[in-house]
Amino acid sequence: MFERDEDDPPPAKAAFRPLLRAGARFGREAAQRPILVFEDVYKSYRPGAPVLRGMDLAIERGEFVFITGPSGAGKSTLLRLLYRAERVDEGRILFMGRDVARLTTASVPFLRRNLGIVFQDFKLVGSWTVFENVAITLEVLGMPARLIRSRVGEALERVGLHGRGHDPASVLSGGEQQRVAIARAIVGEPALVLADEPTGNLDPQLALDILGLFEEINEAGTTVLFATHDRSLLDQRARRLIVLDEGKALDVPNGAIPVGCDNELAI
Repeated sequence: MFERDEDDPPPAKAAFRPLLRAGARFGREAAQRPILVFEDVYKSYRPGAPVLRGMDLAIERGEFVFITGPSGAGKSTLLRLLYRAERVDEGRILFMGRDVARLTTASVPFLRRNLGIVFQDFKLVGSWTVFENVAITLEVLGMPARLIRSRVGEALERVGLHGRGHDPASVLSGGEQQRVAIARAIVGEPALVLADEPTGNLDPQLALDILGLFEEINEAGTTVLFATHDRSLLDQRARRLIVLDEGKALDVPNGAIPVGCDNELAI
């Protein structure tokens, strides 16, 4: 397991063994525990100006949650802290009961195997084929080639790109490239998918199509955190909404942005 501090001596075998995964069996204790908890989290990039200040938040297994707020409110920071691209200054982030900040460097890749991450700018290798861009997630795990082919084919079919595996990523439209990025995020069957402004470079209709894909992923059992400042998407779906405001997380269960926050959103 991986809750020990980085200053502790490493164990003989370090591995992250999740308590639950989407589509897999999990114990009663794991089922009753939130998949993600932020406890009194502080994060600052310059003295006296914290982005997150004592933020508390709990996400249950299987939820679809929008995260919004004005530019600079901390949406991307929240996600980067979760997948350990950055560390908290104070507080704890518990992913499936484990303190993310206390992971050893060697354990971080095991953490990320249980996360699917989708970015606004796709982060594809244009000279690679669609298949290669998705398969890399499984290849780094050392999976057999036959299993990789099967899993990549299933992922591409789920995002509507069946038969496009041999196409270079560079010839795809923006919407198609984002679908490849989503396939790459879900091919490893993660417990949690993080979407950081995934529709920011797409026109409104394509943005709705991509949102629909994330909803289908969620309906299959995967927890989804969808960070966006696009009010049109928030208006389309009455889902749980987390508004980041002055470093805190304001929970809006029915998705209705409260008076006072609406005008502050950078749409």
